[in-house]
Amino acid sequence: MKKPDECANIQEVREEIDIIDREVIEALSKRFQYVIAAARFKTSEASVRSFDRFQAMLQQRREWAQESGLNPDVVENLYRDLVNYYIEEELKHYKSE
Repeated sequence: MKKPDECANIQEVREEIDIIDREVIEALSKRFQYVIAAARFKTSEASVRSFDRFQAMLQQRREWAQESGLNPDVVENLYRDLVNYYIEEELKHYKSE
């Protein structure tokens, strides 16, 4: 992978962004597999939703975003949407077991 300042033109920049986006999507897929695995250990729908854990996770992601120079609000919204989707999928698996 090239560093941003090593790119000679916009096409190279776009190619590097595509590589990163592919890695991000693969990581999200891997994360999803762990979410589904977690359903095996949940004892109730409330434990799947786990509001306190959800809030703590969002706060941690905000801190990580800030440490990485990203907007914490944007990262929180991204994770809020993503994890709400994961929770719904986890509930489906929890109910089917």
